[in-house]
Amino acid sequence: MSTLINTVSDEQKDQALPSSLALSVVVPVMNEVENVEPLISEIAAALRGRETFEIIYVDDGSTDGTPARLVELTKAYPELRAFGHKVCCGQSSAILTGVRNAKARLIATLDGDGQNDPADIPALLIRIRASENIEQTMVAGWRAKRRDTFIRRLSSKVANSIRSSMLKDRTPDTGCGLKIFSREAFMRMPQFNHMHRFLPALMIRGGGQVFSVEVNHRVRERGASKYGVWNRLWVGIIDIRGVMWLIRRPVSPVVEHLKRPDI
Repeated sequence: MSTLINTVSDEQKDQALPSSLALSVVVPVMNEVENVEPLISEIAAALRGRETFEIIYVDDGSTDGTPARLVELTKAYPELRAFGHKVCCGQSSAILTGVRNAKARLIATLDGDGQNDPADIPALLIRIRASENIEQTMVAGWRAKRRDTFIRRLSSKVANSIRSSMLKDRTPDTGCGLKIFSREAFMRMPQFNHMHRFLPALMIRGGGQVFSVEVNHRVRERGASKYGVWNRLWVGIIDIRGVMWLIRRPVSPVVEHLKRPDI
């Protein structure tokens, strides 16, 4: 199983306390200089006038102009906050950094390559707000109509089938980067490398529920994918065994307040 991750010091963990913002949109990126401005513009267009929100970009050790471009864009987009890893730590670490620094109680994540459509975020928000227990609910995007090559679609179908049968997460598309969940629920999850692939299973492990909503999926127009078909598939299969171990060992104590009878 992949190693546990920790991207900030203990002193930093509680600095980003939830505020009056309704939503924090967390976007992990690496070497996506051509995609950052178009996607930020789309996120802002999808949410302005609807929600109070912030956009958190986490640059995961890019070697192109992504960090500098993000700094420039903070001037044009007041909702944008940018963070960076000095070296590449992986997508799960980048998401964790973003969530730890988020100010809203609800988190939306999406991939930074532009294939997730920010216009779908409002529909996912409606679904999670319809839940009786928002803190224990995750809404996951479902790319029912994938805009990828045949071999990529096939590998994703195989991986999702294996994950579903072994983890019982009842989620047709765990690999979709577009998800909405509570910051509190995420921070209670065990944090490890590649954990972003298993968020629905980890939500269920913590006593929560997961709903899938069909979303738009788009062709990548700029940049190159950071994942190969087969390395993504086999790494995921290897990690499943570790997640299965975690699922079998949840700790959910029933807590009571012990006090004197005369109080």
